[in-house]
Amino acid sequence: MTKIAVTGATGRLGRPLVEILEGQGHEVVPIARSKGVDVITGEGLAEALDGVDSIVDAATGPSPDEQEATEFFTTSARNLQQAGAAGGVKRTVLVSIIGIDKFTTGYNAAKLAQEQAWLAGPIPTRIVRAAQFHEFVEQLLDWGRQGEVAYLPTMNTQVVAARSVAEVLAELATLPDSAPATGPTVEIAGPRAERLVELGRVLVAHRGESLRVEETAEFFAESEVYDSDAPLPGLDAKLAGPTYEEWLKE
Repeated sequence: MTKIAVTGATGRLGRPLVEILEGQGHEVVPIARSKGVDVITGEGLAEALDGVDSIVDAATGPSPDEQEATEFFTTSARNLQQAGAAGGVKRTVLVSIIGIDKFTTGYNAAKLAQEQAWLAGPIPTRIVRAAQFHEFVEQLLDWGRQGEVAYLPTMNTQVVAARSVAEVLAELATLPDSAPATGPTVEIAGPRAERLVELGRVLVAHRGESLRVEETAEFFAESEVYDSDAPLPGLDAKLAGPTYEEWLKE
């Protein structure tokens, strides 16, 4: 049995990850302020990580603002690395986003800084870059709603189920000690590339709404990067179902 600490344990990705790990018989240590552990102040961190074999950092930033997100990500990475090394942690797995190295601003730039902070620390780190989750479509659709029209960013994507990502994280976090602790960045995405606007229309039809869904380049900064192949996985990526339509039916 492996003892694994999970940041973001109560989040969209953390919940299925904890379920998978506990189902496999592993001991999970949730890292959250609600559990008395704060990755920014360091409160309770040393005690939580004592005797932990692996850390999975699946926490999301508290703000989309680049400066605030960067400060959160880099501070938490340094604190987790320091306390983890003292507690005997052998490996870490970080959840990141496909294509962030193609962006220069915003939340994506903050995530890239997080990757660099983890890789610079004393504990070997594997990075899993995932495509946007299926829930991303509904979130953006609600943000872009204006009366009878919803505007979605011009964007290529290959949305993936959070549970499929959690399965990859669980596999990497529970590798035997004899397995290499470091390795190339792993990418995971859904079965096929799609336009975000088309996924929005699928969601509207599923809901039985008459809402019109249109694309706009005004939604995000660096919209031209979202509209390129940057958000899509590379040839070596792991592709995992279900499709977005199958997930909606579930």
